[in-house]
Amino acid sequence: VQAAVESAVQALERDRIRGMQGAMFRCSARCCEDTTASMQEVQRCIERCHAPLAQAQAIVTSELEHFQDRLNRCTLHCNDKARDALDAGGSEVKVRGQLDSCLASCGEDHLRLIPAMAKKMQDSLAALQQ
Repeated sequence: VQAAVESAVQALERDRIRGMQGAMFRCSARCCEDTTASMQEVQRCIERCHAPLAQAQAIVTSELEHFQDRLNRCTLHCNDKARDALDAGGSEVKVRGQLDSCLASCGEDHLRLIPAMAKKMQDSLAALQQ
């Protein structure tokens, strides 16, 4: 799951974020080239240049946090089921197998969510650039 998420984020960085970073730096450089602007005006200009990239980073961070929260809830559910099974007298070996199966299911379910999450992030970043 981690490798798949990292791959999706790397593609997003390469396809969208990197271009936004370049635009931000070019915009910031133009702000600094304005010799008639005050220090505060230059600072505000640089902040305006950085705003789209900050929004993009917030979108990506939010989506990844949401994904991680869902995965954590799934694994907690598996742990609770295993604890309940042990408390009910299940054998440790059998419960371990059930836990492993449950955790594998969480991983598979979340692997299937990654393409949709990546598309949502791509679409959100594309909307920022318009």
